[in-house]
Amino acid sequence: MDERVLAERLITYDTSNVEGLRGAAGFIKGWLEAREIAVTAHQYGERYALTAEVGPKEGPTLVFHGHYDVVPAREEQFEPRVQGDRLIGRGAYDMKGGLAAMMCALHDLTDQDEVRVRFMCVPDEESEEIDSRTSDALVKAGHVGDFAITGEPTDLHVGVQAKGVLMVRIQVFGTSAHGSTPWLGDNAVLKAIDVFRRIESMPFTLESSELFDRPSVNLGRIVGGDAPNKVPEECAMDVDIRYLPEQDPGVLLAQIRALPDVNVARAFIWPPARVSPRNEYVLALCQAASRLTDGESVSVGRDGASDAVAFQKAGVPAVEFGPAGGGHHGPDEWVSIDSLALYRRALVDFARGVPERFADTVTDLRAVDGGLA
Repeated sequence: MDERVLAERLITYDTSNVEGLRGAAGFIKGWLEAREIAVTAHQYGERYALTAEVGPKEGPTLVFHGHYDVVPAREEQFEPRVQGDRLIGRGAYDMKGGLAAMMCALHDLTDQDEVRVRFMCVPDEESEEIDSRTSDALVKAGHVGDFAITGEPTDLHVGVQAKGVLMVRIQVFGTSAHGSTPWLGDNAVLKAIDVFRRIESMPFTLESSELFDRPSVNLGRIVGGDAPNKVPEECAMDVDIRYLPEQDPGVLLAQIRALPDVNVARAFIWPPARVSPRNEYVLALCQAASRLTDGESVSVGRDGASDAVAFQKAGVPAVEFGPAGGGHHGPDEWVSIDSLALYRRALVDFARGVPERFADTVTDLRAVDGGLA
């Protein structure tokens, strides 16, 4: 079973829409079932999350977690192509390449009876729906373990921290006037841009931490005006702030609310992911990866938000760990084909080494160092 070929097949599904998600879910389910791995489909609205497991019911439990949805792309980006070591296509790096290697690793572990491996695959990691996530629902339903790996791209490093998310929808109001006499009005779009500039120059944007140079502030969407010959009287914009684990999103939100001419119509906070780099599972995963990467696998911070938080909120230590590549969410997204094989092997080596390394200490380790909880 070639993880590259499997990744190519997954890329062909346009999983930025419901139809593509349904097709990909059916393929993933069928691929695992064809290898005698039982799969359960969990329906959430029009989407399906998938779970499966191999290994004994008792003993240490690991979770392999991933997502099969992607951000929208041009039609040709769903036609995978290979250039040297690069597999190029939408989702190759984020994260269908890693998902394919994870599926292969799950099958590789069917011949052992010492560690249980739970596989979770969700359809909404990239979704704009902020009120509910299938990862949270699955964890709440009991799909947890002693340690979780979410396969986001990390270039074969172990991501022990991820920034939090403060997403705000801001309304700015002005005064309408005829487009030929803009000086008689108060342009809400221009005022909104000025508000954004003030947000991105706030003192918190200059702070740093051990694993991060800075937080980030992005103007993701702006909508204003209803006619080209009219001064817009209202503007709405979505601002995406990725704050440092040490920063308080409540304080940041209060600072934004205090700006003049600003109404925060909606705010969403997703907490940062954080697990100790000295956690024994983290150390074991780093060692398994380092043996395959010339000792370069270290604990790092991730700029993007992490579904690892879903596990950490339940007291399960969780990290991000995925293959090498680049350009995710861009026009030339790619994943290293060689790294897919290394990633698959690292997962298998790590899982096979867990029973001997931890013996009877699994429960104690989880209680002492279990993430946010």
